Amino acid sequence: MAIDLAHKQPPPDPADAERRAELAGRPPLTELASEQRDALNFSYRTTLSMDPRLVAGDPAAWQSDFGYALNKAAVRLDTRTDEELARDALSHPDPVAREQAVFEYADRDPADVFEVLEQVVRTEKDREIRWDTLWAIEKLGGPHAMSTLSRFLDDPDPEIAEWSKLFLSELQTGDPAFDSREAVFTEGRTFDETIYLLIHCDLYIRLDDTNRHWGKLSLGPRGLARVYGQAHACPNVATRERQLLMAKTIDGLYEDGTRHMDNYLFRGFTDRTRADRGNFYFESHVPRTFYHSGRAADPSRGTRQTDIGFARFGTWFLDPDIRVRGEAAIRYVRGRFQGWGYTDVENMVGKDITEMLAPGNGILSTLHDPEVGPKTNVFILGTFKGKLNDWDGDGRIDLNSRDVYSTVDGELDSDQDGIPDEPGRTCSDHRPGRV
Repeated sequence: MAIDLAHKQPPPDPADAERRAELAGRPPLTELASEQRDALNFSYRTTLSMDPRLVAGDPAAWQSDFGYALNKAAVRLDTRTDEELARDALSHPDPVAREQAVFEYADRDPADVFEVLEQVVRTEKDREIRWDTLWAIEKLGGPHAMSTLSRFLDDPDPEIAEWSKLFLSELQTGDPAFDSREAVFTEGRTFDETIYLLIHCDLYIRLDDTNRHWGKLSLGPRGLARVYGQAHACPNVATRERQLLMAKTIDGLYEDGTRHMDNYLFRGFTDRTRADRGNFYFESHVPRTFYHSGRAADPSRGTRQTDIGFARFGTWFLDPDIRVRGEAAIRYVRGRFQGWGYTDVENMVGKDITEMLAPGNGILSTLHDPEVGPKTNVFILGTFKGKLNDWDGDGRIDLNSRDVYSTVDGELDSDQDGIPDEPGRTCSDHRPGRV
């Protein structure tokens, strides 16, 4: 979250909404000469030396962010130099490591950060890394971010072009903007929508019992998906304002090739005072096996059955031109999340980033279990975004084509027929030959 926290000013005055809305869809800074753009960027970035929260009112409201405090105290666990990160972002053979270098580099914010990230978007072959890098550019904020994003509005890949438009619009007006592609609905699916989530988070790791030493690892979307699982938000129109299923899968966790499936049923409130969006706060509380090894599906140090909680809050945006069961579809979702985790700190010492980003090398945890609580040593804080995409390249947006192995109540459903594999079972522990 440091990328976001360090580069954001206090919330804008609502009175500016109409003026900001007029800027939507217009490429920024195009009428400024290069020296004027440089001066504007210099002015913007010099303001970052002052904490904007100090002038935003009551410190109880603006300085009580636990992640913000930890970010100032934590040391980086990724020990690569800036030069090594820039090189890895462009040429590391592992695509996840390339993206991880992008987000670590953005988090450090060196002088050439926009130049390096733009080069990644232009040269990278993996489209997901390209749009994730665009998100890292948005997170940096400011005039340089807007001008960089505007350069990809006409990208040959429609998804890159739309992500650029969306991120640019958010920086200009606070709201997303979309293209006009049609959508296709897949009949016979459990969920009305299956939204592929991009998740970026900082892991703040307590390094000893004094509470004075903290480490930080900033995980990009692909790195987080490799360790904790790729997540999909799965709403149904009839229940989306009070219930949501988040389904995750981890590949490469088991030697026999079995896919690890991990479902979380969230419940909460949604504010619908505006017809085009929903502001939500949801929580999940699910039974899980806790592995004392700190690695998913590794029972070598024993296990314990416990309950894991997680919170997510944000906004989903409707597209009135795309209909699902008579209602406007959720075109885009964004928000924040937080929770707790456990990792074996000693197992991280001396490891390079590819070893750290191994499947299952970190698990969720809780503070409320008498055995698990004292071992909990990771505060997880991050942001997420998810947009409907065209996954099969037919020019139409896919509403619910993604494979999600869950019933509407979060039970495992490996054949996606809507019937649970085992009633009440929401996560697949390792059982050779089966899910």
